[in-house]
Amino acid sequence: MQTDGRTRSYIDPQVLSRLAAVPLFSRKPMLGNVSGIHASPHRGASVEFAEYRKYVPGDDLRRLDWRAYGRSDRFYVKEFEADTNLRCCLILDTSGSMDFGSTGITKIEYARRIAGSLAYLAVQQGDAVGLSCVAEKIVRTLPPRRTPAHLRGLFDILDHAQPKGDTQLVSRLHELAETIRQRALIVLISDLFVEPSQLKSAFEHLRFRKHDVAVFHLLDPLEIGFTFKRPMRFLDMEGGTSIFAEPNDIYDRYQKALGDYLTELKAVVLESSIDYHRISVDEDYEKVLFKFLAARTKSRG
Repeated sequence: MQTDGRTRSYIDPQVLSRLAAVPLFSRKPMLGNVSGIHASPHRGASVEFAEYRKYVPGDDLRRLDWRAYGRSDRFYVKEFEADTNLRCCLILDTSGSMDFGSTGITKIEYARRIAGSLAYLAVQQGDAVGLSCVAEKIVRTLPPRRTPAHLRGLFDILDHAQPKGDTQLVSRLHELAETIRQRALIVLISDLFVEPSQLKSAFEHLRFRKHDVAVFHLLDPLEIGFTFKRPMRFLDMEGGTSIFAEPNDIYDRYQKALGDYLTELKAVVLESSIDYHRISVDEDYEKVLFKFLAARTKSRG
C-alpha cells in the first residue's frame, strides 16, 4: 500500500477492507473528546437506555418519563449511555530479540503488520491512535491523534523502527502508565522476554490507571518447537554471551523452562484481566486480527 508516495509493505489494502467490517471496540468505558462508538463512564445522548434517576430541579423536562410518573406519582428522568471515541496507544517492542525469524518473517516485521493495521482501522472509525517504540528506553513516541496526516507520521516511525538493544520492557510500561494519563486502549506487541512476575506489576499499574490492555505475544515456531538437529552456537540478540550446545542434550530442559514460563505468564494475564493473544509468527495476521476484533465485538454486545 502507498501512503504519501511511500510504499508500506506491511499494509495490505485488501486485508484492511475485510477487517473494516468488524469495529475495534474497547472492553472498558473510555473518556474521549468527541462522539464515537465506545461506551463512556458518563451519561449522555444515546439510543441505549441506562437507568432511571429521580428528577432534580434544573433537569431538562423533555427527559421526564411520564409513564413512570403515572405508575409511581413521582418524577423520574431517563438516563442514556454516552458514546465517545477512544485513544489507542500502540506499544511496539523494538529490542534486539524482535529481529529473530526462522520462517521468512521476523517478529518486528510481523509486529509492523499488526500495529499498522490496527492504527489504520482505529483512525478510519474516528478514534485517536498513538505509538511508542520501546527497548532500553522509549526510543520514539507519538501522542494519539485522529487525522490521516498523523497516520502517515505513525507509519513513518514504523518504517524506521529497528530492533536493537536490551529489553527494559517492565520499566518502560511503568513509565508509560504514568505518562498516558487519560484512560486508553493499550496494545502491547512484544515477545515478552522478561520474567512474568515482573510483568504482573506493570500490568496491574496499567489496570490501576483504568486502561484496557491487550497483548500480542509474538513467538517464532523455532522458539516453540526447538527443532535444531545439530550442535549450534546460540547468540543472545540483546548483547549477552553466546552458548555452544548440543540441542538434544538440552531439549528437555528447554521445553520444561518454556512450559513453566508460559504457565506462569498465563496466570499473570488472567489475574490482571489482560486481553492476551499468543501468536506464532507463521500464522496469518489477518486471522489473528479478525479473532481479536470479533472477541471484542462479542464483549461489547
